[in-house]
Amino acid sequence: MNPEFVKIQERVMIHPTAQVSERARIGDHTSIWNQAQVREDVSIGQNCILGKDVYVDFGVQIGDNVKIQNGACVYHGTTLESGVFVGPGVIFTNDKTPRAINPDGSLKGSDDWTVGETRVRYGASIGAGAVILPEVTVGRFALVGAGAVVTRDVPDHALVAGNPARQIGYVCKCAGRLVQEGQGKYRCPECGERFQFQERREL
Repeated sequence: MNPEFVKIQERVMIHPTAQVSERARIGDHTSIWNQAQVREDVSIGQNCILGKDVYVDFGVQIGDNVKIQNGACVYHGTTLESGVFVGPGVIFTNDKTPRAINPDGSLKGSDDWTVGETRVRYGASIGAGAVILPEVTVGRFALVGAGAVVTRDVPDHALVAGNPARQIGYVCKCAGRLVQEGQGKYRCPECGERFQFQERREL
């Protein structure tokens, strides 16, 4: 075992500077790096990597084989399915109408707002510095470009970029950008796999 880590569960490696709640459930062969924080009632699957300074809010659900890079913030209400990649500095938000105070000036509490659920589906990738707004689903094997602000659902295999994010193409399971060969027909120049999609819809 890497001497920089301490083992607090069987086959789980957690850096001594990380804060991990005793109520978090962590799968085998997962690594949690320097100064990361994992809060109560989080579920993390097997073979995951949480980089330096990652924040995982209470109740977040994370599947197997997920990579979350340095400085990402995954807030309450977010579900990351298996095989998801989250780039450095990504933020998953959970409140469409954020305020610190109520209309009467009192500080908002946990009962004064509604959590917006967010789901990132199997194999999808979120590029560095992207912001994902609540009540959004990112589809299977989709790719969100670096710095994008995602305000609406992203279809399976879609490539989106910009603020607000717009669909600019499709990507393969291998992340290669697909080439259109006909009406709704696409091919990956990297691995040769072919796909059939409905007409692209603007996000």
